Amino acid sequence: MSSTAAMKPETAPIRACTVSRDVQNFDLLIEDMEMELGEAWGDLTLSNAMKFLDQPDARNLEFLAIALDDEDAGSMPQIEAIIQRARGLNIDVILIAEELGPIVLHRLLRFGASDFVPYPLPEGALHDAIERTRQASFTPGAGANGTAPPPAPHLGGKKGTVLAVQPLAGGAGATTFAVNLAWELAGQGGNEAPSVCVLDFDLQTGSVSTYLDLARTERVFELLSNTAVMDRDFFLSTLQTYNEKLKVLTAAADMLPLDLITPDDIERVVEMARANFDFVVIDMPGTVVQWTETVLSAADCYFAMMELDMRSAQNALRLIRALKAEELPMDSLRYVLNRAPKFTDLSGKARARRMAESLDISFEMMLPDGTYQVTHANDHGLPLAEMAPKNPLLKEIRKTAQAIIESRRNAAQAAA
Repeated sequence: MSSTAAMKPETAPIRACTVSRDVQNFDLLIEDMEMELGEAWGDLTLSNAMKFLDQPDARNLEFLAIALDDEDAGSMPQIEAIIQRARGLNIDVILIAEELGPIVLHRLLRFGASDFVPYPLPEGALHDAIERTRQASFTPGAGANGTAPPPAPHLGGKKGTVLAVQPLAGGAGATTFAVNLAWELAGQGGNEAPSVCVLDFDLQTGSVSTYLDLARTERVFELLSNTAVMDRDFFLSTLQTYNEKLKVLTAAADMLPLDLITPDDIERVVEMARANFDFVVIDMPGTVVQWTETVLSAADCYFAMMELDMRSAQNALRLIRALKAEELPMDSLRYVLNRAPKFTDLSGKARARRMAESLDISFEMMLPDGTYQVTHANDHGLPLAEMAPKNPLLKEIRKTAQAIIESRRNAAQAAA
C-alpha cells in the first residue's frame, strides 16, 4: 500500500480511499480494506484529501473511509469540508470512529456521511457498511453504472399492533408501564404467545435496558443513523432478547441529540417492527419532538401517563392544545392515571374526577400505587411478574394486556 492515492499503479485503478491523520493508527482498517479491495485502494491524509478530490482520478472513487479518533476533534471543519466535497462528487463516505462522541458523529452524518462503523472494527463490519452504501446508491429505475436496483428489503409478514407510552410528567411511571405491559403481552397465550418488541425511543434518558438488565450497544446508534439502508436482518440483529420472550431495542450507549432521527427514520423503524412482531410497545421521551406526530399516527393506542397533581394536569392541557393547534389525530390517545386513589379514598377519587372534567378527558385506566416493589423490581432488572407476582399494579397491567389481546383477536375474526 502506498502513502498516497496518486502513487497507486495504473494497473490497479483506485476504487476507494482511506482518509485519516495517520492510517497506521488503524491497522484493522488496513487489513479490511485489503480484504475487500485488494490493491485497488489508496490512503490520503486529512491535509491532501481535498487536493486529490479535485483531480480527475477522484471521479472514479466508490467511497471514502474516513478514520477518526478523539485526537481529531479539532479538525472537524476540515473533515466536514472533505465530506461535503465527496458527496458533491457522488462519492459515499463511511466513518470509522474510535472514541468520538455521539454529537460529533451526528454532525458528520448530517453533513453527508453515508454510514458509521465503530473502531476497533467488528468482524465483517466494514464489508456490511460497504454493501449498505452500495445498495443505498441505487435509484428507482436504474442504479449506478446503469445496473438494475436491488429488490426492496424484506420487511416481514406481520401487521403488528403499535402501543406507545408517553409520560406527561417526570416520574409518571411510563417506562414501568411499557416494560411490564410488553412482558405481560409476551406471556399470554401459552405456546401460541404473541411476539412482542419494545422500542426505547427516549434517546437521552431511556431506561428500558436498566429495567430489563440489558446492555446498551453501539449497534443501536448505527441502526438509528442508517435507517435508509436498514433491512430485516440488520434490524433484528440489533435487538436484544430478554428471557427468550421479549425483543428489545434499547436506548444507545451514549446520550444522543433528540434530532438525531427524523420522522422518516422513525417511520421506517416502526414499520419494520410492526412487520415482524404481533405487538410493538414504544417508550416515548417526555419531550414532544418532531417525530412525535409520526408515532401518534402509527399507534393503535397512545397511552399518556399522568399523576394526580397540578404538573400532570398542566402538561396534559399543553399537549391537548398542541395537538388541536396542529390538527393532529387524537383518536388513539388513552389517558392513564398512575398511583390513582384507593377505593376507600373518596376525597382522592373526587379530585381525579374534577381533573378529568376540567381537561375534558376520561381516564381509560386508573393504576394503583405499586409501592416500593416497583422500584425494587426496576433496580434488579426484572418485570414485576418475576419479582412481585401479587403486586396490585401488575394485576391491572395484566388485565390491560388481556384486553388488548382479546381486542386484536376479535378484530382478526371480524376481518376473516
